[in-house]
Amino acid sequence: MAMKAVQQIMLGSVCRTEHEAADTLDRIHALGYEGIELNGFMIRKTSPIVRLLTRAAGMPVGKGGSYDWAKLIRDSGLAVTAVHEDLGMIEREPETVLREADSFGTDKIVVTGMYRFDMSSQKAVADLAGRLNRSGRILSKSGVQLLYHNHNSEFRRLIPPGCPESDADTDAGKSGSSLSPDGTRSGKTDTAYEYLIEHTDPEFVNFEFDSYWPTEAGVNVPSLMRRLGTRMKLWHINDRGTRISGPSITPILKSDCMELGYGNMDLEMLSRIALENKIDAVILEMHRNFAEHSPLTSIRLSSGFMNSHFPHSAADTSESD
Repeated sequence: MAMKAVQQIMLGSVCRTEHEAADTLDRIHALGYEGIELNGFMIRKTSPIVRLLTRAAGMPVGKGGSYDWAKLIRDSGLAVTAVHEDLGMIEREPETVLREADSFGTDKIVVTGMYRFDMSSQKAVADLAGRLNRSGRILSKSGVQLLYHNHNSEFRRLIPPGCPESDADTDAGKSGSSLSPDGTRSGKTDTAYEYLIEHTDPEFVNFEFDSYWPTEAGVNVPSLMRRLGTRMKLWHINDRGTRISGPSITPILKSDCMELGYGNMDLEMLSRIALENKIDAVILEMHRNFAEHSPLTSIRLSSGFMNSHFPHSAADTSESD
């Protein structure tokens, strides 16, 4: 069965001291979660700019870079499902990344996503696929899997090399459209994500699928999950909706992150597909909009859905026996 976990990015505001971090991990475990997914930029000291950018996005990382996370997690009883790392870090210091994975007892390193990157450029995405294949091959020699984590930029339309739109300063070029002369799309590889699926080697590169962002981008998420199949090793789960109550000023509301089962996504169907894909773990990740402005409240509210749809893993059950 899939392990239930929480993404560390939710915890920056409730891990302001090492003691508070220990208490937070204990509370998460008591709610039925079995694991945590770590971020390299939260478990070691990072630059002020990283802390500033994450705080501006509503996801403060706190001062956890100085904590003994190995001991904190060991004492909590949680397991580490994976560590998120920047692709540049993986390429520059694979030995450091491998040591980190080994120290936390995980066999998965996840590329967090690409920054300052043109996902509409087929040339750039082809280069990314090659980089992922090379890094995955290196990590695999030590028994570690490389996974790619998506957001919504991967669902921009690809512009092939040499296409006038790639250089034209027009609205069409800026939109990343890849229409053929008859006005139809160019085929199933017309997004960056489809390109990465087709041009990465399953032996060395697989996926941590985040269903919130393609939903936000208007993608057919169930179809995409089925397309990934067993290449979908981990699932980032979230719901999407609105907290507004009573009359609204306008008939158009802005959707945001929601606790599991409190929004409009068909998480029942997605959970069935995820289990059919034999995922190793399902990982809760809300980016903001926490109930009562508290990540721990959100984690508690989401635990009901998690515990009912993802029973304790076989490993956990055997220990309790």
